[in-house]
Amino acid sequence: MLVMNRVHVLLKILLFAALLSRALTANAQQGPTASGEPVFRINVQLVQLDVQVLQKKTGRPVGSVKKEDFQLYEDGVQQRIADVSRDQLPLSVVLLFDLTETVQPVLKPLAAGALQALEHLKAEDEVAVMVYSSTAELLQDFTTDRGKVVAAIEKASEMHSGEAAYFNEAIFAASQQLKKATNPRSRRTIIWFTDNVPNIPSAKQHSEKDAFRAVLETGTTVFTLLERSGLSDFFMVSFSKNPVFAPFRMHDPPGDVHKYAERTAGEVMKSSKEEVSVKLAQMIDEIRTRYTIAYYPSARQAAGTFCKIRIEVRLQAEKREGKMTVRAKTGYYR
Repeated sequence: MLVMNRVHVLLKILLFAALLSRALTANAQQGPTASGEPVFRINVQLVQLDVQVLQKKTGRPVGSVKKEDFQLYEDGVQQRIADVSRDQLPLSVVLLFDLTETVQPVLKPLAAGALQALEHLKAEDEVAVMVYSSTAELLQDFTTDRGKVVAAIEKASEMHSGEAAYFNEAIFAASQQLKKATNPRSRRTIIWFTDNVPNIPSAKQHSEKDAFRAVLETGTTVFTLLERSGLSDFFMVSFSKNPVFAPFRMHDPPGDVHKYAERTAGEVMKSSKEEVSVKLAQMIDEIRTRYTIAYYPSARQAAGTFCKIRIEVRLQAEKREGKMTVRAKTGYYR
């Protein structure tokens, strides 16, 4: 009799486990309930998007957009937004420095004012420092110690390279570094210091396609402080206008700061050696004005599938705030 009771109890436990498993699996397919209460999910990818909302007329950031004001589409299908936040998640930032002769002079004044600029970050924000020419080098791994970051920038300001600078290789390496960010939910960001004078990559370097895949896989947004000089302009015009280089540019795109900014919803800001530390502080402040939109995709996709993203603001929000422009990355890889 005692044995039969134990078997009966065991059967009840197994039945309860089966029902619980089925319930959890069903919930895994759902978004938040109508009341906004979260549901338990299993094996469902949370997608985070870094989004900037600007007034169409002035270009200034709009800080009063609410969760219900956004409409989000993945591959043309509207998604249920789980959460919208602004300046809540920590940042993981790679400061990426071009070591070519036309850019290197900006590093010394940046090093002098770097500590003050970095004070615009929050205490929990982490920073890594990288330099590049033909290859990329890590000078400082992710840290919240601002003194270590400044020391790495000072070291970069003393470095010289006679090699060509390869943009796609640098962005690929910085994106790979962002995989090592200590917080899995941090906002991944590259702040790139360059003059936007690229070199035609060879088979030894990662391609533009490789680099774009890397930034989209890691959810990285690319910002650029653009330092131009007369020498930069000369090389840029010679390279972009000379028909001799056109076949090479088409076959192996060398990378362009504006293209990276457009596809990752980043920004390009002009600078100079006199104002570079002030511009860095301004850029950090603008990064903080962005929204983070999180959602659980409604459809399952195979690993490695590229999903296209489109984000809009509803008409009632524009009636309240005026016409707005939304910047968001073009998509992401599952």
